[in-house]
Order: sequence, then structure tokens, then C-alpha cells
Amino acid sequence: MTESFNRESWLAELRQRVPEISPVDALSRQAQGALLIDVREDHERAEGTPAGALGLSRGFLELRIEQVEADRDRAILALCGSGQRSLFAAEALQRLGYRRVVSVAGGFNRWKAEGLPISTGALDADAAERYSRQLRLPQVGEAGQAKLGAAKIALLGAGGLGAPAALYLAAAGIGQLTLIDDDRVERSNLHRQVIHADARVGMAKTESARLTLAALNPRVRIETREERLRADNVEYLLSGHDLVIDGADNFPARYLVAAATQRLGLPMVYGAVERFTGQVSVFDPRRADSPCYRCLFPEPPSAAEAPNCSEAGVLGVLPGLVGLLQATEALKLILDLGAPLVGRLLHVDALSMRFREARLPRDPECPGCGHSVAFTGYEDIAQLCAT
Repeated sequence: MTESFNRESWLAELRQRVPEISPVDALSRQAQGALLIDVREDHERAEGTPAGALGLSRGFLELRIEQVEADRDRAILALCGSGQRSLFAAEALQRLGYRRVVSVAGGFNRWKAEGLPISTGALDADAAERYSRQLRLPQVGEAGQAKLGAAKIALLGAGGLGAPAALYLAAAGIGQLTLIDDDRVERSNLHRQVIHADARVGMAKTESARLTLAALNPRVRIETREERLRADNVEYLLSGHDLVIDGADNFPARYLVAAATQRLGLPMVYGAVERFTGQVSVFDPRRADSPCYRCLFPEPPSAAEAPNCSEAGVLGVLPGLVGLLQATEALKLILDLGAPLVGRLLHVDALSMRFREARLPRDPECPGCGHSVAFTGYEDIAQLCAT
């Protein structure tokens, strides 16, 4: 009885310090430029939230409000489920120096009962829980998660680079991943291609990867293409995607991808590993200042100059490191966040654990994207690598 009395006294005291308004008044003030903040938890907002409201859980309000709204003079309306948590939220904002804060009486329950506009959450309860940690990032939120859910990414190769990239892109909630690989799982793959398992030796890599990704996140659509990239299928395999992650282990495939992404206007997230070192960059033909793959490698090097992993060897964790960097760049591109590695080549040395960045400008005379280049066909590109 005493505890209940103290709680009611506390709420009564808060109401003396925090103005309350009705949901109808809140809607009117919102239309005039006030910021409406729904302080309920992510899973509560999954069923719906006032139209135009910003979702920011009560537990993170003080930590993140300045990232969302630094102006202490902007009118802020705090709303919760029933109108109690919003009192505490409003009082916390007052202590942070926000001068025009009110609480919405009756909260979302009353808002809904009065028939005011509601946005049904783009995320259901499963998604709200599954992606809760990145949803709390103001730069992502529900809008960013919706972008990820609508994205389609093609991964060339389900091996050393494709394995870690695919795992984290699936975990992040990318809507569709298309795995392109004609190889089969070998025991020598397992020390670095962590998407596969010993029991799947002999299975198609695309199917093995699909099983792992579906178990990790059944919400993601996994498309498999068990075929080798060729001049006559490269555009068919890559078109319809938002970007391509290059996890190839040979130059003919890379040159084909470079040419196709250039023609289709798709960003190519490049990665390569050898022994203890790796490289990462982004080639984005949508940008006038972006180089292409052939600005880096105008002509294919010889086999002696660029051996593959089976010939030169590779430290097992290195593809994981480079593949995660590729996944990071892909997420940044989809979310339009930060500065992608366009015009920059990131070099990773695992032995010294040093990251070096080299400037990679666009070459006006590049045989792939130069101003006077005319596309003559993929067969010519394949022949270039063969010779």
C-alpha cells in the first residue's frame, strides 16, 4: 500500500513539473513542427506508432537525443503506452536542458482509441527483436532497416570472401542474397570458408551456404546460381541487384564483373587476399569520380605475378577480415552512410596488423572506363584474360 502511495505521489509530483496535453493537441503541435517521440520499446512499436513519430526507447533517450535533436528550444512531445513513462522521459529531457517538453496524456492507447493517424510498423515483432541493436542506431532505425530489407546483393563466390560477407549481410537483414558459384565444398576450404561444414564436403557451395544462411536468418531470401561466370551470362546473373560483392579467385571473372557492373551501373565491392595480405576498394560507376577495377589493373597480371590461394596459400582468418570489410562497405552503400572506399585502396597486412590506404584516382585513359573507351563485348574481355 505504501509503495503504491509513493508511486502515485511521485507521478502527481511529476505532473506538477511536466505539462500534459491530449493526443489531439499533440497531433496539432506535431503539424506545426513539434517533434513527437515514441519512447516505448522496439517490440511495442512493432504493432504501430503515431504517424510521423520518432521511435526512441526510454532507456536510450538521454544517450541519443542530442544526435536526433540538438536544438533545446524545439517543442518535444513525449509519448508512451499509457502516459506514465512519457512523464519520466519528459522530465529527463527537461534536466538535459530541453525547455519545451510535454507528455501526451493517455499515450498510444488513447491516441489509437481517438482514431488519430497511425503508421503500422514496417517491422513485425520478430524483426524488431532480431535487428534491435542496429535499429537503435539513429543512422539506421526502421527506415534504414527497410532499405536493407529491400536490397538485393549478388555475391560472386561462396568461398573465402563470400562466406563471411554473406553471413553478416544475412544477419543484418539484407532482403535477397544471390550466391554465384559453380564449385563444390572441399575439405581444404574449411579452414577459411566458415559458411561450410565437414559433413557437406562434396556438396555444391551455393547449396551449403544457403543451408547455413537460412538457419541464421530465415527472413532473408537466398537465391543460388550454380554456374560459372561467363561472357554470355554475366549480365543476366548480375542485373536486378543493387550491388555486387567480388569474392572471385581468378582474373577472368573479375574482369567480367568489372565490365558488367560498369555497364549496369552497379557498385562493385572489390576484395582480394594472398598469403598474409589483402585489399579492399569500391568501384561505383554511379559516381563520376570513381575509378573502375581496370584503373587498378589495366591488364591481367601473369599467373606467376598473382597466384591464387591454392598455389600461394593464405592465412585462414585473413579472408574473414577482408570479407567483413566488404560487407561493411556494402551496408554503407545500401544505407548511404559514411564515406565508402571509392577512390581509395585499403591494404591489410595481417602480420604487422597494419592498415594502409592508397589513393586510387580515376584514370582518364583507363581501358575500362576511360573517356574514349567503347564497349566491344564481353567475349573480348574473356579473351584478354585468356591471352
